Amino acid sequence: MERKEEERIDRPELSFIKCFDNLWFCYSPFHQMQQYYRLGVLDNCSGKWNALFDCFDLKRKRSSEVQEILEAREKLKPHIWSFRTKEEASTYWRDHCGPDHDRE
Repeated sequence: MERKEEERIDRPELSFIKCFDNLWFCYSPFHQMQQYYRLGVLDNCSGKWNALFDCFDLKRKRSSEVQEILEAREKLKPHIWSFRTKEEASTYWRDHCGPDHDRE
């Protein structure tokens, strides 16, 4: 039982419902006004359309092929954090906060 749960957690799931839901929400007035407030432009939802068509395309492939594709995409995504050495971090801190904020 534990083995199946671990495999299910590790594998990203493809779902038409999630993709369609995201696309539907993208056209909602709430989302459009939120994007306009934050970015100054309305969202054309092209990313959501691409995700939906991508889901259609991946659903037609074998599961082993899909896993390889999804894992390759995951590796290509940039990490959310920028990793720095102590020297790089202190230089970055000084450049952005000024020498008055040095801690040592």
